[in-house]
Amino acid sequence: MPATLKCDLAIVGGGLAGALIALAVRARHPGIDVRLVEASDRIGGNHFWSFFGGDVAARDWPVIAPIVSHAWPTYDVHFPAHARTIDQSYFTVRSHLLDAQVRATLPHRAVMTGRQVLACSPGAVVLADGDRLTATGVIDARGMADTAHLKGGWQKFVGHEVHVPAGHGVARPMVMDATVPQLDGYRFVYLLPFTADTLLVEDTYYSDTPALDESLIAARIADYAAAKGWRDTKVIHRERGVLPVVSGGDFDAYWRSGGERVAKAGVRAGLFHPTTGYSLPDAVRLAALIARADDLSGAALHDLTFRYAARSWRDRGFYRMLDLMLFKAADPDQRYRVLERFYRLSPGLVARFYAARSTPLDKMRVLSGKPPVPVGRAIAALGAGA
Repeated sequence: MPATLKCDLAIVGGGLAGALIALAVRARHPGIDVRLVEASDRIGGNHFWSFFGGDVAARDWPVIAPIVSHAWPTYDVHFPAHARTIDQSYFTVRSHLLDAQVRATLPHRAVMTGRQVLACSPGAVVLADGDRLTATGVIDARGMADTAHLKGGWQKFVGHEVHVPAGHGVARPMVMDATVPQLDGYRFVYLLPFTADTLLVEDTYYSDTPALDESLIAARIADYAAAKGWRDTKVIHRERGVLPVVSGGDFDAYWRSGGERVAKAGVRAGLFHPTTGYSLPDAVRLAALIARADDLSGAALHDLTFRYAARSWRDRGFYRMLDLMLFKAADPDQRYRVLERFYRLSPGLVARFYAARSTPLDKMRVLSGKPPVPVGRAIAALGAGA
């Protein structure tokens, strides 16, 4: 028989954003009955999330610290005419640690995996099996809303974690290796060395289309490994993704498309960096913000999350403008020049850019000098996006 369950806070979607909210609220308010509802059988899916040291404020660090699996003090970038090691820390979170942390922290009844959700409102969640979950407040963190309300291009990737029996020789993360052939837009390879003989090799594209040929890109990853001299490699983990690179759109329409008057988190709230697609910094900040809130009712949570997301959208117009120039002013095989020039700037500026906290001086510095795209096209692109 269908049952009606009750709780204080129901979080729909057990990805990174939803799980971090559950953990942060539980840590600050151990007496609150939190339920985390996830359609799959695992919290966090099957993913890696990475972030820079400057992305997370010191007071918010406890939200993410328990699930950090790897850390490095520096990282590299390589371009055809420029290579550099940047003195900034870099971290990675693996989904299996997120799943384990959630299950170790929340009571067994609170982790509701394998439960499909049909609908949710500010105070209730309707499950596909007929059960109903009533709550003082509900947060929807189920992933993308309607991307038709957003403009721009796509960042898409296929990643293979590989075992290299003789060792790979990569000392630190390679955030961008753009020395590879420029195909399907701006292409780079991303490397994360986990141990001396295992690393993630991710082939990434800033493309005009979301189409992702996984078998073709897998072959390119194998070719990259062979060119590095990595022999007898074995793939031990695979992942793929398609993320929007946003140059414009209607934020209010996007928000409404994810559900009227329901609090939202993660990419469903539009909380990701317009240029990089990174969602972890916002997931940490919003989790900490919700945990500090006194009122966790549905209406209060909606207003809190909407204000945060709307302010973030307004404050990130600079990055959307850069995306517009990247996709409309630069030829696809020349887009790498924009990033090559960017990575000649100061480490502090680069760090603030990734954290979506560029100062007015940073913005002037990024736009100053001879642009790496044709001036006429840049002006036309900006005019079209106005």
